[in-house]
Amino acid sequence: MTEAAHASAPAAAKKGGSKLPLIIVAVVVVIALGAGGWFWHSRSAKAQTTDAEQTDAPKKTEVKSVMHLESFVVNLQGASDNGYLRIGIDLGLAAAPKEDEKEASPVGRLRDAILTVLGTRTIDDLLTPEGKTKLKQDILKSINDSVPEIQCKEVYFTEFLVQH
Repeated sequence: MTEAAHASAPAAAKKGGSKLPLIIVAVVVVIALGAGGWFWHSRSAKAQTTDAEQTDAPKKTEVKSVMHLESFVVNLQGASDNGYLRIGIDLGLAAAPKEDEKEASPVGRLRDAILTVLGTRTIDDLLTPEGKTKLKQDILKSINDSVPEIQCKEVYFTEFLVQH
């Protein structure tokens, strides 16, 4: 019996030894998949970052200077007659004004174009984010129609107070 025990021992050792290469192959496959996933993820993240930088780059270079305007106070349309808006606006311009143009700037025409748009709004229009975005777009269009020489590219709200 001792010979039979010795004969079965090498067979058991062979079975245990055959698992080691299988485990090594499995570990290598898992490491390769992990490295491949990491490489794919980092590459796609880099591509997204590059796309975002390319998208943001034109906007940053488009505005060369900012023109500050005094605050506006406007009566708002609506059911109650006592609603008003106090708003501060700065304009992002495509070109910096030259020294001799600063004094001859068309502030009167700018304020008129902005007041014309503000006077058409109701309180309900201005209380939603969509209403504020629409207001910016309408002000920008009105300015570029009335005073195209200043090349306005952005409208920034520096103060926004709705009273009703």
